[in-house]
Amino acid sequence: MPRLEEKVAFLSRPENYPEGTRRVETKETHMSWIFLTDTLAWKLKKPSRFNHLDLRSTEARRQNCDEEVRLNRRLAPDVYRGVVPMTVRSGNILQLDKPGTIDDWLVCMRRLPADRMLDHAIANRTWSNEDARRVGVLLGHFYSDAAPLPVTTEEYVNRLKDELRWSREELTKREQVLSGELIESATTASLTFIERHLDLVGGRAQARKIVEGHGDLRPEHICLEDRPVIIDCLEFNRNLRIVDPASELMFLKLECERLGDPAAGELIFGMYCERTGDDPPDELLAFYRTYHAAVRAKVAIWHLQDHSIHHVEKWIARAEQYLEMAA
Repeated sequence: MPRLEEKVAFLSRPENYPEGTRRVETKETHMSWIFLTDTLAWKLKKPSRFNHLDLRSTEARRQNCDEEVRLNRRLAPDVYRGVVPMTVRSGNILQLDKPGTIDDWLVCMRRLPADRMLDHAIANRTWSNEDARRVGVLLGHFYSDAAPLPVTTEEYVNRLKDELRWSREELTKREQVLSGELIESATTASLTFIERHLDLVGGRAQARKIVEGHGDLRPEHICLEDRPVIIDCLEFNRNLRIVDPASELMFLKLECERLGDPAAGELIFGMYCERTGDDPPDELLAFYRTYHAAVRAKVAIWHLQDHSIHHVEKWIARAEQYLEMAA
């Protein structure tokens, strides 16, 4: 059967796409290869094992593609077209969405305008208050429609603690490139807050605020179309999508802040509160911000494990930036 390199080469050629395209832009991420045609985006999963996910079998990749489409249609119903087979015919010839022996699966999406993604709009100062308001309305409806999950106070608090301890453990493995003092300060601050404010943190579970959310609510996943859409939810681990909406929105605000403009995240959160009537205390919001900064430092440093990733210094600097935001 064709190797990954052969599949990437095949998908990099415009003549192989059913929709017709003049060119193909190719992007590699940690878990996938993305192929952008004139009108569509195609995602091929890497046949690898990751921290939370094993995609080494064709069936595992198919199931992951199906789940990605199902979950992302919640916030981007007209973007995710479906899951398309890559097949092989006699002579080991690859084909896309044609009869043959199924060799792999791809997620097919409508291509979104790059200049309307929130990260781009922040960098170029092209987002408006109305853009943020529309995103806040979308998320307000999304979280309001989500069924509260039966998560106990103890379960919720312990999950946050475990994530912070794991982050500290993973970051400490990289003390040769990161400050041990900064790691300790960033993670201990959040752990101490939980211990001192158990009622405040655990009260969100008691108040039935925990839902199945997006899981990776970053500016680069939000498209500011007239009817905004939010893509690339965290499809491979449901536990990581079980969130307090206030926590998920503080993560978005943190990411907007890191990009240089926290106002977008603040406005989105404000509209969410207006739509839902939720009014979490400022102390809790500050905790969620530092918590996510510590966890994101861990995620950034994980990139050093991927030997195909370039710009190692970039990810070390990113981890340091998050740690400083958490300390």
